[in-house]
Amino acid sequence: MSVAGKQKYYVVWEGNNPGVYDSWAECLLQVKGYPNARYKAFPTKEDALEAFRDSSASHLGQNKAAKSARPAYSEESRQKIIWDSISVDAACSGNPGLMEYQGVDTRTKAQIFHKKFELGTNNIGEFLAIVHALALFQQQGRKTPVYTDSKTAMGWVKRKKANTKLVHNAKTKLVHELIERAEAWLKKNTYDNPVLKWDTERWGEIPADFGRK
Repeated sequence: MSVAGKQKYYVVWEGNNPGVYDSWAECLLQVKGYPNARYKAFPTKEDALEAFRDSSASHLGQNKAAKSARPAYSEESRQKIIWDSISVDAACSGNPGLMEYQGVDTRTKAQIFHKKFELGTNNIGEFLAIVHALALFQQQGRKTPVYTDSKTAMGWVKRKKANTKLVHNAKTKLVHELIERAEAWLKKNTYDNPVLKWDTERWGEIPADFGRK
């Protein structure tokens, strides 16, 4: 799950192109899948530039350095992924804030659906994305698994109730209507699609990730 926050700067000591980057997306391009990648976020550009001139060991403790030296995931562990599936994720600029969610093909990352709303939360987006996928596959008569990296959203789906405290107002009216529709759909319908937890620690970011950290 991804949340847009304060500006951060990323130092890549060991990666495809070592340097200082001003977005997580750019940093990720340099380190994802790179053996022994070493990188860290800093609150200001000045701190990042100074850190880049130092060795990574000066800023990554021994344990952190060892952890960062390992690949983000192993191909052996990723063999457990059910590739014939859909992955969903949500992003929110502030929480609550501008919310969006999407579903993509787990193997190809081809976007299957994408929705954007004026005000919402990450948990709501994750919940709606899962139900969107389940309803879509029911229409298509498919038992395709659905991956999510949100335990909270999985719990909401299982209980058929979104436990959100999002305020009711003109900006959130549509989102609340969709939540009610999603809850009603879950109560009236059955599905055989497994809703599975994506193992981010072992597999890397979920394919539907919006690339914001």
